[in-house]
Amino acid sequence: MIRVLLADDQPLVRSGIGMLLAAEPDIEVVGECGDGATAVALARELRPDVTLMDVRMPGTDGVAATRILTADEPDPDKLVRVLILTTYHVDDTVREALRAGASGFVLKDALPAELALAVRAVARGDAWLAPAVARSLLTEFAARGEPRAPRAEELARLTERERQVLVQVAYGLSNAEIGARLYIGEATVKTHVGRVLLKLGLRDRAQAVVAAYRGGLVDPGTPAQGAAASG
Repeated sequence: MIRVLLADDQPLVRSGIGMLLAAEPDIEVVGECGDGATAVALARELRPDVTLMDVRMPGTDGVAATRILTADEPDPDKLVRVLILTTYHVDDTVREALRAGASGFVLKDALPAELALAVRAVARGDAWLAPAVARSLLTEFAARGEPRAPRAEELARLTERERQVLVQVAYGLSNAEIGARLYIGEATVKTHVGRVLLKLGLRDRAQAVVAAYRGGLVDPGTPAQGAAASG
């Protein structure tokens, strides 16, 4: 069973989404709340597979809650996976939520089948973007061209594990090879790579390689064997 925590400040929306997910044979809603602070507390207590998080809530909003949860990560193989839930397509708040470490983004007007697919994808360590959102973000990234060197404050957003994974990506290792080198699951590596791309505003792994070198994370003269230690 995929255990889901649902955080939305609108009781009717929360109830409706909860009923839709409860109808799925492989999904269980283990908790509900209406604000980000409570979502953080419940996620730490219940350890759900997916936290379905409304981006706009009173007090601690979905962005801040996501940033707190994704920074916890006491076990790299038990990442706190956050799926952002919102009525908006793409705006600055949504981009910030993705950079904060969210694993995906689903619209509140999504069909029930799409919502279930999104939850399943995020639970297994993949990213999920609603088609309309994916098109907008890809257009943005494509227009940026070659990535500039990441700023210090951008690199500071990366967790230690994300930096390690980025270094390994820069050395050309596959997800499976990175997982073996860092002793984490391949799905976990995939999640880390996705978060690195989002946090640094990169389009793909090729841009991540360039960013790692230009950001000084990788010394061209250092062999791959030393990459994990240098991350």
